[in-house]
Amino acid sequence: MTVTTRFAPSPTGHLHVGNIRAALHNWLWARKSGGRFLLRLDDTDQERSRPEYADAIRADLRWLGLDWDGEERQSGRFALYEERFEALKASGHVYPAYETSQELELRRKILLGRGLPPVYDRAALALTADQIAAYEAEGRRPHWRFRLDHDQPIVWTDLIRGEQRFDPRLLSDPVIRRADGSWLYMLPSVIDDSGMGVTHVLRGEDHVTNTAAQIQMFAALGAPLPHFAHEALLTGSEGKLSKRLGSLGVAHFREIGLEPMALVSMLARLGSSMAIEPFTDPQPLIDSFDFAHFGRAPARFDEGELAHLNQKIVHMLPYAAVADRLPAGMDAAAWDAIRPNLERVDQAGDWWRIVTGPVEAPAPAPEDGDFLHLASTILAELSFDADIWRRLTDRLKAETGRKGKALFLPLRRALTGLDHGPDMGQLLPLIGREEAVRRLSRA
Repeated sequence: MTVTTRFAPSPTGHLHVGNIRAALHNWLWARKSGGRFLLRLDDTDQERSRPEYADAIRADLRWLGLDWDGEERQSGRFALYEERFEALKASGHVYPAYETSQELELRRKILLGRGLPPVYDRAALALTADQIAAYEAEGRRPHWRFRLDHDQPIVWTDLIRGEQRFDPRLLSDPVIRRADGSWLYMLPSVIDDSGMGVTHVLRGEDHVTNTAAQIQMFAALGAPLPHFAHEALLTGSEGKLSKRLGSLGVAHFREIGLEPMALVSMLARLGSSMAIEPFTDPQPLIDSFDFAHFGRAPARFDEGELAHLNQKIVHMLPYAAVADRLPAGMDAAAWDAIRPNLERVDQAGDWWRIVTGPVEAPAPAPEDGDFLHLASTILAELSFDADIWRRLTDRLKAETGRKGKALFLPLRRALTGLDHGPDMGQLLPLIGREEAVRRLSRA
């Protein structure tokens, strides 16, 4: 068996962080298993689906490094759905229902008011031919429901949640087709998972009830049942479901200068028992991915933790990985010097301007004027090489008796205009002798 997973977003909007996590986990499992990861665009909603959203989904996945082995669009599979639907009609697994949405909502409120579960009562199955004719005469068109088998419980072993058991009598027969003929999610998804050879369906726990109904659809179609895994939904840092999570998409993370591997590193293990660590390559995450590591506790997404993880990854990135994003003239030595002070790669330009100048240094303290003049004189005399900072400060220490902050801080302020920053042993060679002497003399 070739392990096959799929990511099936609807191109009716942009991916949010929960979508990204689902896509990533499906990709990780496929890659670990040497299998296939498929992209399926669930675009049955023809009014809301847009080509630009489909393009954005593909671009987001590529930015994250998630490649796919095949792509399908549900809008190109309508003939297949029609064929399977007719077979289910012939076998009695689907039936027409004529209630309006207002009538269904009224029944639902009545049941809830009585303290009963709002389960559809299958009234449509009791309609007479005359009643159906009357509905048709007034212009009603039926929607279609899948008829659940009430004779035995629905049971499966979930790869994350363990054994799951549902009484089908407590579930409404799901609507699979609207009165206008358009498809809802449930049946086309089953037809596609079967036809595309999907072996593992990994999605959020909000789909557990859908899975119970879909298991019977697989059986009705005579299709093999995939393995199911339902992971806990994301919560915000405040510990409850956050509306903000629904608006956090790849565009947001790109705009704030986040490294894609920071998001991948965090989401790969979020909700699992494994430590979230910074990675610059996804292979360790692929190798360690295991459904057994995931539990049912809510997975907390913390943007502050993500920013900290991003900073660690930036500090790990080699020059070759960032060269095309750095300011002109900034070489590997400069990147090594500046990198430890960055939270994001796009901050490198701010530090590079400290090297290239001009620098506005604060006025020195009265007692530091002669010290800086001496420093400029000594620097002009010394041979200028990679060890220049140590030799300069050793000479100044010997001649002035200064040490610690009194020795180093006036020099840093004069050379960079700041009280802190990259290691001066690495920064001074980048500034160069002529510019450094000029800055010290000016101070």
